[in-house]
Amino acid sequence: MNKDMELTVGQVAKRCGINISAIHFYEQKGLISSWRNQGNQRRYSRDVIRRISLIKAAQQLGISLDEIGSAFASLPNGRTATKQDWAALSVNWKDTLTQRISRLQNMKDSLEGCIGCGCLSMNSCPLYNPDDQLEPQGPGPVLLNKKA
Repeated sequence: MNKDMELTVGQVAKRCGINISAIHFYEQKGLISSWRNQGNQRRYSRDVIRRISLIKAAQQLGISLDEIGSAFASLPNGRTATKQDWAALSVNWKDTLTQRISRLQNMKDSLEGCIGCGCLSMNSCPLYNPDDQLEPQGPGPVLLNKKA
């Protein structure tokens, strides 16, 4: 490979604004790859910058590293995603994000009442659950998980 196209781990970290340990972690997870030069130092191709940028953008949307890894694995020959690839990959995440937004909005709306009462009035608190009456509806804070 052309030496101008090779990046050191430090160059990648600086360009992407992340720690070197994060690069090693992404590599360990199979999200990016490197090779070793004759001095046994890691080298990266320039497209790793785009790949890390996609990882960071997806993480900001709440997409897990496992989901990102699955998306990357769907790309032909393990190539870095193009703009068209990103559009296709993101379609698969839209439903998940829409559901997450709905749950968060419902939780936010439910919590506003609790924050106002400070849970001092157990008779009117929507989260109050005497004798675990909500148990048949599932585990956890089931009132907060209800669809809006």
